[in-house]
Amino acid sequence: MSKQIPVSHMAFVRARAGRSAELGMRLSALIEPSRAAPGCLSFALQHSQCDPDLWLVSGFWSNQQSMTAYFSSPSMEIFAELVQDLVVNSLDFHTFKEVSAAQAVGQCTAPIHKLAG
Repeated sequence: MSKQIPVSHMAFVRARAGRSAELGMRLSALIEPSRAAPGCLSFALQHSQCDPDLWLVSGFWSNQQSMTAYFSSPSMEIFAELVQDLVVNSLDFHTFKEVSAAQAVGQCTAPIHKLAG
């Protein structure tokens, strides 16, 4: 039996000038459905304290399969809509997995997902 390793994602989303309030409102629609998704351990939307156009969407998942299934869910369509509707200036998306101290000195082979900007 293989051990399930917790994984997470972080998306730094920068609003276009004058669109930050709209961005926050639209991203807030992700909170409850994401928290209810199978395997979701936590999900948060945060707003930068020093940059009014910067938002952080983060999730922590029980395993890679749960996070991957979430990425394929209709909830994720909001990111494409935000780009298409010109609400975001940039969207920098990263995924992470838990590593041991020995693994931390190795190299990263996972791709970086930069969706806009």
